[in-house]
Amino acid sequence: MLKTAPRISRKSRKEVPDSVAVIYDRYMRTRGNVPNMFRTMAHRPQIFETMIAHFEAVLQTGTVPLKLKELVIVRTSQLNECEYCLGSHTQIAQKLGWSREQLDHLAEFEDRSDFTSAEKAALRLAEQMTLDSNHLSDELFDDLRSHFDEGEIVELMCAIGLFNYFNRFNNALQIEPTRPGEGAE
Repeated sequence: MLKTAPRISRKSRKEVPDSVAVIYDRYMRTRGNVPNMFRTMAHRPQIFETMIAHFEAVLQTGTVPLKLKELVIVRTSQLNECEYCLGSHTQIAQKLGWSREQLDHLAEFEDRSDFTSAEKAALRLAEQMTLDSNHLSDELFDDLRSHFDEGEIVELMCAIGLFNYFNRFNNALQIEPTRPGEGAE
């Protein structure tokens, strides 16, 4: 992918309304930065605030472990060649227990013995939703149902769908990976 420079500026803390500044402050406390994607989306505070609410609901609620959600997020971001999301979510996935070797070779997950059948089903879903969401087979859903209840399938699909959106947003706007401490100004 040919990148030049970010196509849209990032909003600093002093440029955003109080409702957005509160979110910036929370991310500075919990992550040590305000992601560049967030600072770009803050050009439209209402969209930003609802995106954060959705993002946090998808990742922080439900019964699917965050570790598995991050695995499908990394695979989705690999398929979409999103350097921005891969930079952040590969690190998160590693902190949650996935090895760098597993993440670097996710394309070969079917042939690996270090993924469970449930993890492989979730990865198949990530690939099919990302590459051709119009043709999810009954066999894929039968396999998913053998590992997950319907609510958990919804959770996985929301994580995959959300990151297809984020990947496209970040790629199209050429958003640069966030560095430690960014967004504090």
